[in-house]
Amino acid sequence: MSIVPEAQNVILVHGGFVDGSGWKGVYDVLRADGYRVTVVQNPTLSLAGDVAATRMALDAQDGPTVLAGHSYGGPVIPEAGNHDDVSALVYIAAFAPDKDESVNTLIADPAPGAPVPPILPPREGFLFLDRKKFGASFAGDLPDEEARFLADSQVPWGLEALGGTVTRPAWRTRPSFYLVATDDRMIPPPVQRTMAERAGATVTETGGSHAVYVSKPAEVAALIRRAAGAATA
Repeated sequence: MSIVPEAQNVILVHGGFVDGSGWKGVYDVLRADGYRVTVVQNPTLSLAGDVAATRMALDAQDGPTVLAGHSYGGPVIPEAGNHDDVSALVYIAAFAPDKDESVNTLIADPAPGAPVPPILPPREGFLFLDRKKFGASFAGDLPDEEARFLADSQVPWGLEALGGTVTRPAWRTRPSFYLVATDDRMIPPPVQRTMAERAGATVTETGGSHAVYVSKPAEVAALIRRAAGAATA
């Protein structure tokens, strides 16, 4: 067995409808712990484009790197995660597709009674969440003012991003970790658990909305630190 040195680099990949600023709390905790942290401002226009943006960030690293993704960042990190510098993957309330899967295929058959995200009909190839329902669905554990800001600063989520398929999921060759948000109303917790189990991920659970990466930065950072110390054969 060869031991991969503990990763000192962390890359954070945001999901749909938001930008990288939501990672600020996690960034601050990890920086205080001595990690070099990069936040990818992936444009969420297409999976291929978001993978390319993440790989650019990976090319700038100087050794083992933990790649963490929230929500739609989940399909980005296993595709970009085959990069030689990636030592572990961390999913934060995220989609975790297998080969030939996309967000579209993962949400195609919701379980009876599962909460339905308030996604509006596409506009010119992009999706938005209903602003009035954004807080309850995406950010139920954030202060109203903060949830309203996220709703009013939404980033258009491209249909090509939802339809992009993963070709070679890096979780098959890298240690994976998953944080289940048990109060999530965007990706139901049972779905999160199923995807995490399939990926062979080490699972941690916490009470939190889909915006758990914003509301509980210390817990998210703790899981990333754990991934940074993971060894691979």
